[in-house]
Amino acid sequence: MDVNFLFDPKSHFNIANLFTWANVTFGLVAAFLVTQHRFAEAALFAWLGGFCDIFDGKLARKYGLSSEFGVQLDSFADFLTFVIVPVFFIFVGIYDNLHGIWFVLGAVASIYYVISGIRRLIQFNIDAQPGNVGKYFVGVTTPLGAILLWLVWLGNVYGLVPDIAVIGSMLLIGWLLNSKVKVPHP
Repeated sequence: MDVNFLFDPKSHFNIANLFTWANVTFGLVAAFLVTQHRFAEAALFAWLGGFCDIFDGKLARKYGLSSEFGVQLDSFADFLTFVIVPVFFIFVGIYDNLHGIWFVLGAVASIYYVISGIRRLIQFNIDAQPGNVGKYFVGVTTPLGAILLWLVWLGNVYGLVPDIAVIGSMLLIGWLLNSKVKVPHP
């Protein structure tokens, strides 16, 4: 069997992109599990997606596999795993308790966060040079935004963060995604 495609930068299924495809898969499973209220399992799959996200870029740089396709694929995977899944966590796990105007404000905060995540990922793709990595990111990255939202969700589950504060947190983290805050690149 010819496995040269694994190390071909033009292959959509090279070793780096396979990790990104795995991120997509884990993100889809996590989203499904959230809809079933299986939050612990969903978190596990989202974290597995995050693990894949760490390694896809490292593999692409190490083996010279960086490509425009890989940059775009990575952003689509990040959108699913680090924007949609955390919003599902909050919407399904917390907003079920909200009613009336608070539910509407929660929905608006969720939409704002999703739009902020899309905007950040698109701008990143516009600015990205495949294979080049700076010393820092401008604005909170979508994986970091997801971690912050999961912390807010956990805080709510354990009674430390009231439902209303979740709405404010989503708005703040959404704003940070496109801010000028400098975040060191790992």
